[in-house]
Amino acid sequence: MKVKIKLFATLRNGRFNSSVEEYDEGITVAEVCRKLGIPGNKVAIIFVNNTHAGRDRILQENDELALFPPIGGG
Repeated sequence: MKVKIKLFATLRNGRFNSSVEEYDEGITVAEVCRKLGIPGNKVAIIFVNNTHAGRDRILQENDELALFPPIGGG
C-alpha cells in the first residue's frame, strides 16, 4: 500500500521532504519511523491525514503521515 510521508525540520536531514512510500498493510507509525532510521525520541508530533495520531496508529492505503521533531523556542 502507498503512504505519503512528509518530514519536517531536522527529520529531513539525509532523508527527503516528502515522498510516497510502499509498505505492507498493517504497518504502524512506529514501524515506518524505524524503517526510515528515525529514532523514536526524535519524533515529537505525528499527524495522519491532518489529525494528531500516536506511534501505534495503523496506517491505511493513501494515508498522509507528517512527522515533526521536538520544537524549541524562546
